[in-house]
Amino acid sequence: MRQTLLLSALTLASFASAGTLRVGATPVPAGELLEFVKPILAKQGVDLQIREFSDYVQPNVALGEGSIDANLFQHAPYLNAFQQNRPLNIVVVKKIYLPPLGLYSKKYKKLTDIPKGGTIALPNDPSNEARALLLIEKAGLIRLKPGAGVKATPADIVSNVKNLKFRELEAAQLPRSLQDVDAAIVNANYALQIGLNPTKDALFHEGKNSVYVNVLATTKDKLNNPDLRKLTAALTSPEAKAWMLKKYGGSILPAF
Repeated sequence: MRQTLLLSALTLASFASAGTLRVGATPVPAGELLEFVKPILAKQGVDLQIREFSDYVQPNVALGEGSIDANLFQHAPYLNAFQQNRPLNIVVVKKIYLPPLGLYSKKYKKLTDIPKGGTIALPNDPSNEARALLLIEKAGLIRLKPGAGVKATPADIVSNVKNLKFRELEAAQLPRSLQDVDAAIVNANYALQIGLNPTKDALFHEGKNSVYVNVLATTKDKLNNPDLRKLTAALTSPEAKAWMLKKYGGSILPAF
């Protein structure tokens, strides 16, 4: 009887010592990466609970409200722009990976094939729209006003020799828009969901020197959470790096 009680007490103690860490993420690649490190954290006594989101707003709202402890889906320019209107005390923990932004088309195989007067769909949130315009400028299709940078909008276009038109849509809608437009800028997580590889299928894509690296983020009050530190270490481990390179064939680039 005493042995049974002792075993029960030990069992309860082991459950009590296991921390729970709730992390929000878009399904691909963030959700898949978190699933990969989940068993690693379990061995360290951390119960990683992954909550998937299909948009770029709710993961930050949930983090600010405290229903999750961290999120993995966004880059720092987006986070900074988001908090200008909705300050939630969210801070960057660590750079994790770059999902290269790409310009895709279902109708054309080369940039030069995009016709005059053609329509290109863009993400409608300010930071990703600026990112998309910077990519289109780098591809040589437009020229932006000097200094527009990460705050660029279509109003900053000063040269548009093909007279391209731009359609602003929510990022999650961009893959579906490929049927209706001449080309679309699609974030890598949404491209991967429909079987598109940025480095193989895009007409043009970002390089590894992009400032738009996706980050693990949390609120200031949770920065010293020991379970969060374990997650950070797992996400930036050699095992995670090797897994990303193998899983995504270079379409997701480790940033550590």
